[in-house]
Amino acid sequence: MCPPFSDPDQRLFVRNATLADIPGIIDLSRRVYEGTGMYGYTKGPLTGQINTFPEGQFVAMLGDTVVGYCATFRIGGEVALLRHDWTSITGNGYASRHDPEGDWLYGMEVCVDPECRGYRIGERLYNERKQLCQHLNLQGVVFAGRLPTLRQRLKKFGSIEAYVEAIKAKEQRDPVLSFQLHQGFEVHDIIPHYLDADHDSMGYGIHLVWRNPKVPQNGDAGKRKRYGQRIPDTVRIGTVQYQQRPVASFDEFAEIVRYFVDVVATYKGDFVVFPELFTLQLLSIEARKGSPAETFAAVAHYADRYRELMRDLALRHNINIVAGSTPVREDDGTIRNMAHVFLRDGQVFTQPKIHPTPNEAYWWNVRGGNRVNAIDTDCGPIGVLICYDAEFPELARHLVDQGVSILFVPFCTDERQSYLRVRYCCQARAVENQIYVVLSGNVGNLPNVPNMEIQYGQSCILTPCDFPFARDGIAADTEANVETVAFADLRPETLITARNSGTVKNLQDRRHDLYSVNWRGE
Repeated sequence: MCPPFSDPDQRLFVRNATLADIPGIIDLSRRVYEGTGMYGYTKGPLTGQINTFPEGQFVAMLGDTVVGYCATFRIGGEVALLRHDWTSITGNGYASRHDPEGDWLYGMEVCVDPECRGYRIGERLYNERKQLCQHLNLQGVVFAGRLPTLRQRLKKFGSIEAYVEAIKAKEQRDPVLSFQLHQGFEVHDIIPHYLDADHDSMGYGIHLVWRNPKVPQNGDAGKRKRYGQRIPDTVRIGTVQYQQRPVASFDEFAEIVRYFVDVVATYKGDFVVFPELFTLQLLSIEARKGSPAETFAAVAHYADRYRELMRDLALRHNINIVAGSTPVREDDGTIRNMAHVFLRDGQVFTQPKIHPTPNEAYWWNVRGGNRVNAIDTDCGPIGVLICYDAEFPELARHLVDQGVSILFVPFCTDERQSYLRVRYCCQARAVENQIYVVLSGNVGNLPNVPNMEIQYGQSCILTPCDFPFARDGIAADTEANVETVAFADLRPETLITARNSGTVKNLQDRRHDLYSVNWRGE
């Protein structure tokens, strides 16, 4: 784990670069290119890049430290799609070839702090490029990338063309080109003498393009295959139907969690969702004697490791994690059932369960919280209600009044009737508030863990019931009691349309003169 990420108060975020960032970018670039034959930037070219096209330059920040830099400019396809070299097309690094009318976005630089690799900082910067390209309605993004493993492997493959084909076929991996292909870029050409100072790449540049799916492509002949393509302006959700099974250590638990986070991140998810109290699986590590309340409270000992794991995964995989819930011991000794949300910029939020079930209160001495707050994310404000809380419509309405459009409901139910109470109430919350509701539940068995022996679950993603949505108000569903992941792309813009011009307008038609939700908690 990169040491800077251990500070929970530091955020990882991307913003436009400013002239004040230049010293940090210079320091970053010198460390990145040390020993490669290339040199880091100086003040002049960076000043030119930022002043020439300020909206096209991005920095990734960890707190106040620059840990990534991305430089772009606009240019015509008649130049960018033909063979060229780095010096001529970038104006010797100053971005002086920037054409305000250019129909392509040219990527002249991406560099990431070597000490912070493994946290998808490059992916975040590439995403900013794509979003800028779409915002400007350009044809796409084009650049020539490095091939840093070429020199050491060329003899084995005989030619650069054969080596690139092996990487495209996933028979060989290159840390740069494999990553770029995974980001949706396509090999357009191989350019000799693109940057002769790049000794490891032997001067070659791999000419890559990403085509903007929102605009017609000039000169496209026929359809291109696209698998798993994201629809613009959507939020992709992956909800995990998690199987409870005994584990031998916290590390074994962590590997299971890491697997699911990686799966949803690989499918370009914005959120991965885990169930309520799925951490009670940790009680199987050792046989614990004592009352159910004592064994339940024992999971609180893992709370710090759980938080460190989840925060690291959110940063490393560039995904927001709704990390179910886990027992937490408050400063006054009270045990609460606490949901956690780990954002991909490093922020952490918690949401206590407001209404412990009679079972939780009796067997585990769980106490309810008194706050329900919207959580601001890069996909808009979200809310979390844990299981039984979804059966109280006032809580969801309080969140919607705060601007929430997606409600996450981690749940834990032992048999079908219990599950259906949660399911039907969540569908009602989606209809009456015109929001999306995401359920994530446990399945399987956990012998010898009091009050968690059996599970019944059918995770799903629910929508309002109106013409713009799926026929049954279900965007995604699962088979009951089978470990799996359900995905759906949700469009917040569709909710706005439904709220303002739907068949019914539940939110607009409320009688505020007769009733309201007045929150008296925190």
